[in-house]
Amino acid sequence: MEKKLNLDQEKIERARRAAASVAEGVMEEIKPRTTVAVERTILRLLGVDGIDEAEIPLPNVLVEKLHAVQALPCGVAHWMGRTILATGKNPQEIAREVAEGNLDLLDQPLYSNEEIRGALEPYVREGLEWIREQRRRRAKFLETLGTGPRPLLYVIVATGDIYEDVIQAKSAAEQGADIVAVIRSTAQSLLDYVPYGATREGFGGTFATQENFRIMRQGLDEIGEEIGRYIYLVNYCSGLAMPEIAAMGALERLDMMLNDAMYGILFRDINMQRTFIDQHFSRMINGYAGIIINTGEDNYLTTADPYEAAHTVLASQFINEQLGLRSGLANEQLGLGHAFELDPDKEDGWLLEVAQAQMAREIFPEAPLKYMPPTKYMTGDIFKTHLVDGMFNLAGVLTGQEIQLLGMLTEAIHTPHIHDRTMAIDNARYIMNNARHLGEEIFFKPEGRIQKRAQQVLDEALEMLGKISELGLPRAINEGWFGGISRAPKGGKGLEGVVEKEENYFNPFMEEMSGEREGSPHAD
Repeated sequence: MEKKLNLDQEKIERARRAAASVAEGVMEEIKPRTTVAVERTILRLLGVDGIDEAEIPLPNVLVEKLHAVQALPCGVAHWMGRTILATGKNPQEIAREVAEGNLDLLDQPLYSNEEIRGALEPYVREGLEWIREQRRRRAKFLETLGTGPRPLLYVIVATGDIYEDVIQAKSAAEQGADIVAVIRSTAQSLLDYVPYGATREGFGGTFATQENFRIMRQGLDEIGEEIGRYIYLVNYCSGLAMPEIAAMGALERLDMMLNDAMYGILFRDINMQRTFIDQHFSRMINGYAGIIINTGEDNYLTTADPYEAAHTVLASQFINEQLGLRSGLANEQLGLGHAFELDPDKEDGWLLEVAQAQMAREIFPEAPLKYMPPTKYMTGDIFKTHLVDGMFNLAGVLTGQEIQLLGMLTEAIHTPHIHDRTMAIDNARYIMNNARHLGEEIFFKPEGRIQKRAQQVLDEALEMLGKISELGLPRAINEGWFGGISRAPKGGKGLEGVVEKEENYFNPFMEEMSGEREGSPHAD
């Protein structure tokens, strides 16, 4: 990426150092704790799946039994390993018998930590090998089919019926979409479990389940083979079941996942301690699986003034970068979010949007940035909306964005129909084809409006990060520094699911993914 904004590189490095300090503070807070969602994820990666007679997911059955008697501090892996040794059964068989009341995880003989780890090792190895194989399959598809040109065109399906979603997703791919996201049913992020099986109804979207992931992945692979282009699949691993959904995405070869604790804290009122712990493990899984995460900084501009709050987006991008790197994500997996959200009636607003987009591109040159469309000021005037979306598309191709979530001309009216999506794709393809190399031809006036705006936002972000590094991220969130929304460190949903670890606690998947154990296999 050619640098056009004359940004002070020393300031960028200072901002990164401040963000690293903030991230280290978060890591220190979460290190001694686990959560019920993390423990359920361990079970899922060990092969536990299905539901009991009351349709409660088996991972929930086991973890809730342990949590009720305060037996989670040493970790579900400890109890599962002991039970494997005592019974000779596999994790799925054990889960089923516990759910049926025929087996008690706590009523098993004592074994050494070495014996317990040894009993779990074949199942840990099997789960990780499946994830690595899915990563290899993605790489093979990308090699043989290739992808569309950048920015990749990202569209959404959200019917509630997974089978109808597949039809719409295939249609979008045929029309030119490169990425398909399946929106989750409204408020699924607040469910402290994962629904089971294929679903045919949902409000505002389709439930995220492992079977739904498998069905959509199969459908996109089929259409990708037909049109000769790999189609990326996206879903949402945020909320109270964040790491579980990340594991399901890894097992079913999703390519991108929305994965940001800040979104859950601010916009779903999820307890910050709970979701930062969950985020760390979920991002480790995404990193291991080769999945690109998408962060949600763009949402700040829907509740705060998009002009005045622009620096909060950049500050959050710096923090998310540092947290992501500490979870094992590569720079190429950090789909940091930003948005085209200024009031369309603001004079020179498009210049200011270009400044913000170019700034993000220059500061995070290896990141597959996710550029979000205008929504805040959309009124239902479909003609103006379509034009504003066109200006957004022009800004995206000019500044070299990687992932372009397309705006719909029916924004603020209804969930898009297939023909609405077709017009959005046609808009983007026309502009991006006609202006494909515009960015290579344009330089910005020294000390002009665009350069000055980018420099101003960087200065404000640097100042903000310096203050957060002194106060800590929880206090900054509590004081409403992001999105103008205040959340208390001990408030929100899910705090009761946070557990202090005992000294002998272990998470075998976290150890393997982070390479903490000697001889650990790493993702290909």
